[in-house]
Amino acid sequence: MTGNPATTQVTWRERMTFDATTNSGHSLVLDSAPPEGDDRGVRPMELLLTALAGCTAMDVLSILEKKREPVQGLQVTIDALRATEYPRVYTEIHVMYHVHGNVNPKALEHAIELSESKYCGVGAMLGKCATITSRYEIENSFAPRQPAE
Repeated sequence: MTGNPATTQVTWRERMTFDATTNSGHSLVLDSAPPEGDDRGVRPMELLLTALAGCTAMDVLSILEKKREPVQGLQVTIDALRATEYPRVYTEIHVMYHVHGNVNPKALEHAIELSESKYCGVGAMLGKCATITSRYEIENSFAPRQPAE
């Protein structure tokens, strides 16, 4: 094996519940939906989309900060479709960037393009089997979202 080594370990707890520990020492619980599992943790396929959202969000934020753009908030939402036949890979993934602050749209577009074409390894891997599209919206005034009642 060549490249940078990485290790993740999953240890079976019971039924379909596993404890996962990453290379960096962080832990999380994996599980399946009933009836096979007990819904005690994240599903592995959900982790792929979460990894993509986190990867591109970190890229975009880092690039915007280097450009000294006044980012006050960033949220990345991903919607995806999976194949109906096994192995039920993702076939379509749409990434939506919600940016708060008086950010230059051209700077944001460039940051997203760099994440998609150069930096985000998760997107590069998922792009081998899925069509990935993206768009963004910029809200110039930052107002914390109110919890739903």
